[in-house]
Amino acid sequence: MVPPKTLEIARGAIIAALYVAVTMLFQPLSYGPMQVRVSEALTLLPCLWLEAVPGLFVGCMIANILGGLGPWDVFLGSAATLIAAILTYFAPNRLLAASAPVLVNAVVVGWYLSFLMNMNALMSIFYVGCGEAIACFALGLPLVKALGRTDLIRQKK
Repeated sequence: MVPPKTLEIARGAIIAALYVAVTMLFQPLSYGPMQVRVSEALTLLPCLWLEAVPGLFVGCMIANILGGLGPWDVFLGSAATLIAAILTYFAPNRLLAASAPVLVNAVVVGWYLSFLMNMNALMSIFYVGCGEAIACFALGLPLVKALGRTDLIRQKK
C-alpha cells in the first residue's frame, strides 16, 4: 500500500501536469482576452483534495510561463489561481466553489489583460469571466461530481 503522504504528493503532481497538458492542448483557447481555458475545470478539484491547491498553482505557473504573456501572467495569473483554489477548498458547497475561480480570475486576469491587450477593462473582465464560467460550471462541476462518486479516491470530507 502507498503511504498517504506519497499518494497526496503524487496526486498534486498529476494535477499540475494535467493542468499544463490541457492548457497546451487547447492553446488557442487558453490565452488572450477572449479565452476559455479548459484546464480551469480542474480548479474545482480542491473540493475533493487539499493537494489540488498546490498542484493547480504549480500547473498554472508552468502553463503561464509557456504562454508567453510575461511576468504579469506568470505571477498574477498564478496567484489568482492559488487564491481561487484556496477559496474553493473552503467553500461550503460546490456552487460557491465553482464561483470562486470565476470571480477571482475575471477580476485579476481580466484587469491585467486589459492593459496588456490594450482593451477596455470591463470588457476584458467580462470576457475572462464568461470563459471561466464555461470551464468551471459546464466542465468542472460535472468532473467533480463524477470523481466524487468513485470509491477509489479519498476525499477531503
